[in-house]
Amino acid sequence: MDPLSDVLSLLKLRSYVSGGFEAGGDWSVEFERPRGIKLYAVATGACWLSVDGVPEALRIKAGDCFLLPRGRTFRLATDLDLKPVEASTIYRGVKDGGIRTFNGGGDFFCVGGHFALAGAQADVLLSMLPPIVHIHREADKDVMRWCLEQMRQELREPRPGGFLVAQQLATMLLVQALRLHVAEGMNRGVGWLFALADKQMSAAINAMHADPARRWTLQSLAAEAGMSRTTFALRFKDVVGESPMDYLAQWRMLRAGDRLVNSSDPISLIARSLGYESESAFSTAFKRVMGCSPRQYGRRRELLAQDQFEADPALVQLGGE
Repeated sequence: MDPLSDVLSLLKLRSYVSGGFEAGGDWSVEFERPRGIKLYAVATGACWLSVDGVPEALRIKAGDCFLLPRGRTFRLATDLDLKPVEASTIYRGVKDGGIRTFNGGGDFFCVGGHFALAGAQADVLLSMLPPIVHIHREADKDVMRWCLEQMRQELREPRPGGFLVAQQLATMLLVQALRLHVAEGMNRGVGWLFALADKQMSAAINAMHADPARRWTLQSLAAEAGMSRTTFALRFKDVVGESPMDYLAQWRMLRAGDRLVNSSDPISLIARSLGYESESAFSTAFKRVMGCSPRQYGRRRELLAQDQFEADPALVQLGGE
């Protein structure tokens, strides 16, 4: 897999299609703090988006798509001076995949998807994203339009298998939005996500992800990028925000953490599969990166994942819990 697919697979995205939201006239709706990543695509109309902690509100209109990856309360409104209505009162009793009409409907319609993160390494992705990812350029919206229209059709005209189709479309929108965000911010962003838009850095990162057990050296990674050792080291640190060897160690431990939680493989086997000759050397590296021993991590994360699974409600609101 490519690095973005690798990380998304570690996050264990569970997609819930929250359905559609339709509103008319002047309105203002406040949504509670969501868990996981929220995705929205506007089909018709326009409104303001205000997110807690973000100084300026954004104007969103038909064709726009936006992600809210940081779990903050937010508001959608035609007029932000209006007293907001709590979303929980609007969505009470709405089934997943349904459409809720507010204030008569007819002027504004959007579809939303919720991505619960069952993986233990959510911060790897979320820490590299701003509170809002707004896809609004016309050329970018053209790429998203097909998925949006198909989701809208599945919600308005339910057919057998429609819920599964809508889930897959929501996942496609999420990946496409991340791609476009990377492309738009490649000249200003720092982190592994933005580094994927850099041809030379991406080559090195792809090599590490493809064969994490290999005895990589700074020289061999520089060769993958087609650069000198010194230039590569400086460029990687500048673009990714950490050294190549630190990134490699982190990726190996993230892979290890996933297997500790989601497989019955013994620690010795996991260690060898990631290039460590002994369990003790692997355990030392794991504790340095992850802050605890492999055995402690497996027990702690397994309990956390179970708690998150049991705590997840139906996740049927556009804002979600």
